[in-house]
Amino acid sequence: MSIGIDSGQEHNDEHDDVMYPQVLPFILVHLGCVAAIWSGVSWQAVAICAVLYWLRMFAITAGYHRYFSHRAYATSRVFQFILAFLAQSSAQKSVLWWAAKHRHHHLHSDTAQDVHSPRHKGFLYSHLGWIFYRQHDTTDLVKVSDLASYPELMWLHRLELLPAVVLAGLCFLVAGWSGLVVGFLWSTVLVYHATFCINSLAHVHGRRRYVTGDDSRNNWLLALFTMGEGWHNNHHAYQASARQGFYWYEIDLTYYALVALSWLGIVRDLKMPPKQVLRNEHRLGSRVVRQAAEQLAARFNPEHIALAIKTSIHETELSVRDALVLLQHRADLRLSSMPARDQLLTEAQRMFAKTISLDDIVDRAYELLHDSVGFLLASPGLAANAKANGGI
Repeated sequence: MSIGIDSGQEHNDEHDDVMYPQVLPFILVHLGCVAAIWSGVSWQAVAICAVLYWLRMFAITAGYHRYFSHRAYATSRVFQFILAFLAQSSAQKSVLWWAAKHRHHHLHSDTAQDVHSPRHKGFLYSHLGWIFYRQHDTTDLVKVSDLASYPELMWLHRLELLPAVVLAGLCFLVAGWSGLVVGFLWSTVLVYHATFCINSLAHVHGRRRYVTGDDSRNNWLLALFTMGEGWHNNHHAYQASARQGFYWYEIDLTYYALVALSWLGIVRDLKMPPKQVLRNEHRLGSRVVRQAAEQLAARFNPEHIALAIKTSIHETELSVRDALVLLQHRADLRLSSMPARDQLLTEAQRMFAKTISLDDIVDRAYELLHDSVGFLLASPGLAANAKANGGI
């Protein structure tokens, strides 16, 4: 799209980007759940539904997420395939697609480049809408080159719906139409939305223990339904951990199951968060500091600040050039409209959780704000705005 495109055209472009043929099966799966009125709801089918919900949720959390996306532990090639097959039986696309999108999410979490950020495109889009956009349909195999080297995973990637079809067939053979509708379809829809809630709800509601540069939150209720994935802020603080409930009171069923599997020798080398992370005493990486600083700087409007400085220049002995020099040297004493560093620090303390990198965030935000104001002061267009508002 060109820069000058109008909002109506932009809306049409987004509208055209939706892959309607792929939306239809998703809707039909939901509508199919209503068929229980005719198929009946047997206890056997309900039991299948419960088992498949927890089994496939584990395959997604322990497989798609902690193993394939983050390599939080090691396992054999056989169990790797089993995890991938079970996870794909949830009909959430292939293991390579899932891991590639998730790795991209962590690189750009809650920025404009994130594939499913509630901050930028709203709750519904982050929950499920993004899946049906053509721009998100392709799989970046470069991001998952470590996984793409396995022929059996590439085979599953090409036949992404095969595991779901096989499981649906088994449900029908075991418990008839009730097994298919209640056992398979009900559990599939429940797994869908429990998983999707981590992309949406876990970035909107909950508590933030760590500064992560994004909106990730810990939500105990989501953690119960997703076998530990609801400790999302913990996860964003240390992504490689096989344990996402960092403390004993943070229930993480996936981790408990992985520990049990490690006793049997099926998985090994479970990675844990360092003590510095647990105590919240770790220094934040440059990317997190930058993202947090951008959030902090965004709380102050640089255009309003620059306009205030320009409109007040005639009351002082300063010129625009003098103001730019003061900004360049971070000297605020004669620029009353420019927020002092202490103001940014106070706002940072209100916005963010405790971190030893808070000064780094404030300093970076201070630089960003000064640079933005300086750029606007030097912009000819701002002078016209100031005159239009009764200034110089």
